[in-house]
Amino acid sequence: MLRATKEEEDDVRGYFEWQAPELEITFLQKVYVEAILGTPHAVWDIHTTKDRWWVITNPLNLYSQEQFPNMDLCFTFHMGLRIRTPKERPQDQAPEAMRLLPFGTTFAKLRDAHDSLSSAMRLSDFQTIGVRSREVMLDFIGAAQDSARWTGDPPKRENFRGWIEIIINDLYPGDTNKERRGLLKGAAESAWTFANWLAHSKSSTWRDAELALSMMDFAVGNISSIILHEIRGVPLACPKCGSSHLNPEVGEYDSDVGRLWERPVCLGCGWQGRVLPILSALELKDLVTRQGDDGTDDHSMMTQPLRSLRRPDDT
Repeated sequence: MLRATKEEEDDVRGYFEWQAPELEITFLQKVYVEAILGTPHAVWDIHTTKDRWWVITNPLNLYSQEQFPNMDLCFTFHMGLRIRTPKERPQDQAPEAMRLLPFGTTFAKLRDAHDSLSSAMRLSDFQTIGVRSREVMLDFIGAAQDSARWTGDPPKRENFRGWIEIIINDLYPGDTNKERRGLLKGAAESAWTFANWLAHSKSSTWRDAELALSMMDFAVGNISSIILHEIRGVPLACPKCGSSHLNPEVGEYDSDVGRLWERPVCLGCGWQGRVLPILSALELKDLVTRQGDDGTDDHSMMTQPLRSLRRPDDT
């Protein structure tokens, strides 16, 4: 069983009660999370007075455990439905549209840096984490430079501080954004300074290495998320209904097999934003993370074809 917030539980419970008002939930728990392209998809095991169901998030959908006794198979089916959503290529799609996920190598390097923390025991190990943290931030700032045109007078590519100044000022201009700029610039500056200190320190500890990674997570994670929303044109709220509940929807076109596309979708009214290319299927390596039991067993293949999905009100 994985830890879940009350808000997560309320969302899943509310969705199930909306879909199956005639069923009473007796037990529910989050049992598995898989993050694909940075988007987490949680699997919930729901018991009712009558039967059991899987509910999978982003987007929310439910599946009878009678039809899908194996969680891994159910998750695969859910992702198949999700990835095949767009059916026609939009006519206004610009051919030069940028990849939606320019920070793939950054995330992979960041994960490697975290993996090295568990085995860090000596001063040289802590220094290595400092070096890796610095490399992650340089990779990030390089990818950020390539993701958009920020200035006509760019500093050197390795000038982390200079590029952070330019990018944050561009993302958050004006007096009303002073505090936002200060927070992000301060976080990036602190992470950069501390990582460089750690790489050369003769008195660092395991706690220092953990702090360096935590600071880097905050700076790189938040700034990259803001950049991604900016370059793909995701609004802060749905332009149709004003809801802030916008989820990414990933799909593949029949005419362009192997390349993934993404668009923002409003969970309130169904509004759909502009579709942009993310990356090719060959670039998916190291962009999937998992939490919880992998759900695999000897029955991960269906023994008979699935001709229809069972709904709670089916007899």
